[in-house]
Amino acid sequence: MSVRRRTAATALSLGIAPLALAGLAAAPASAHGSMTDPVSRVSACYAEGPESPDSAACKAAVAASGAQAFYDWNAVNIANAAGKHRELIPDGKLCSAGNDKYRGLDLARGDWPASPLNSGTHTFRYKGTAPHRGSFELYVTKDGYDPTKPLTWSDLEEKPFATVTDPRMENGDYVFDGTVPNKSGRHLIYSIWQRSDSPEAFYTCSDVVFGKDSAGTAPVASAPTDEEIEDGKDKSSVEHGGHGDDKAETGAKETAAAPAATTTTSAAPASSEPATPTTPAAPTAPNEPAAAGSGPGESLAETGGDAATPYIAVGGAAVLALGASLLFAAVRRRSAPAGRHGR
Repeated sequence: MSVRRRTAATALSLGIAPLALAGLAAAPASAHGSMTDPVSRVSACYAEGPESPDSAACKAAVAASGAQAFYDWNAVNIANAAGKHRELIPDGKLCSAGNDKYRGLDLARGDWPASPLNSGTHTFRYKGTAPHRGSFELYVTKDGYDPTKPLTWSDLEEKPFATVTDPRMENGDYVFDGTVPNKSGRHLIYSIWQRSDSPEAFYTCSDVVFGKDSAGTAPVASAPTDEEIEDGKDKSSVEHGGHGDDKAETGAKETAAAPAATTTTSAAPASSEPATPTTPAAPTAPNEPAAAGSGPGESLAETGGDAATPYIAVGGAAVLALGASLLFAAVRRRSAPAGRHGR
């Protein structure tokens, strides 16, 4: 190969390689999950089977949203929520987080598969298919809640009955305790998981029954098993791999041990006033894993990325590609005259 061709090939490779790397850097980070105790609507319908669910409510939800929404059961989110949940999610669309892809979850009906729940201390479990640092807030509906009407923010108690920051993980689940207020009949638990290393937040609606369901027609909800989650990965359009398990997949930084969870529980007073939007707490320095007896502490990844990261990566690649193009043009200009004089 001539010197000119070798130089040109080098210039082209300098331009193409950064663009390829930029494509990897611009891929969205993975952070997904859903409540499994009590079972969220989307998890229950996924467990029933997106192609042919068993319950009438899940059949209606799949008919409204399509099966793909339930293969993507762990991605009911808002990428740039940054604590502005009430500002971004309109009444009637809390369960879908205002995402049209999941509109079937907002269907107002009293026969959603439900989990039995008792007042008092309860251990909650949230499947984290890609764990990250962040805080959870759990709300319960007010007395007099009517599941046959669209869920609104004013249907929820003013304050969360449980909040926790960086809870421990057990077998891929976030695990934390909360004190559930005294309730009876059918209600709904609304969860907000706000990441602290990103503005992204995740939302779930879990139908629950305290004592006896007045309608008496709702099936008991079941969470998807690990085998069912694994079987559905190929049909999911979202990333399932956790940063803590596979850093190379998204370029995450080294993992750090999860700090011991900070939990606050309180009985929520009834009020129709909306709560002040929660601003996510800044990431804290890693502490030691949870103390013995509180369950094994699995590591949570810290990406440190934000919405601007893809644009920075693409912009840097574009500059490098432009430089390579200029170099290639200069080589051609230098070599062309020599060729003409040689004739």
